Amino acid sequence: MTTVAVIDFETTGVSPAMGDRATEIAIVILEGDDVVDRFQSLMNAGVRISSFIEAYTGISNGMIATAPPASRVMAEASRFVAGRPMAAHNASFDRRFWAAELDRIDEPAPQPFACTLLLSRRLYPDAPNYRLGSLAAFHALPTSGRAHRALADAEVAAALLCRIRSDLRSQFKVLEPRHALLMKLQSCTRRAVPKAIEKHLAGEGTGEAV
Repeated sequence: MTTVAVIDFETTGVSPAMGDRATEIAIVILEGDDVVDRFQSLMNAGVRISSFIEAYTGISNGMIATAPPASRVMAEASRFVAGRPMAAHNASFDRRFWAAELDRIDEPAPQPFACTLLLSRRLYPDAPNYRLGSLAAFHALPTSGRAHRALADAEVAAALLCRIRSDLRSQFKVLEPRHALLMKLQSCTRRAVPKAIEKHLAGEGTGEAV
């Protein structure tokens, strides 16, 4: 059974290379299509939150002042994820912060990331756009909590990943949409999806697919 850690960060900005830091992290563990565990924490990285970001996320400087240090939170998050493959919506963003925050505490970040945004672009050409909230409405996915808070967004991204895997089963006859297949699909064009799946299924028949 496929196990995946679905992650979401809230941050002070868009790029750790420009000095932006994480302010909140949430991780949802999926076993197959079932949520089996959750991790969530605010974190204090010693960086001030702008009024724009506070309005966007609802996370204030006062909230961060009493939060645990980022180093402790990230060490706990790394242990929680362990060796599981990961997924996120707009994964390039979350992967950058995952790697940057772990690098600060000399922890590796080797996990492969599947991206529900890229996968949705390949599979759902009729979606109005590919923002997480829009895709949740498009698929009538359950939502809880405020958008742009880490746990609420991680829960929606996990539900979207489950929908993607369900559609791969029903539309393309993929019995077990493993992480390796998701990584291949997000890297190909929309038109190439059927052929990539066909090649994957052929590999399963020969024992070559993973």
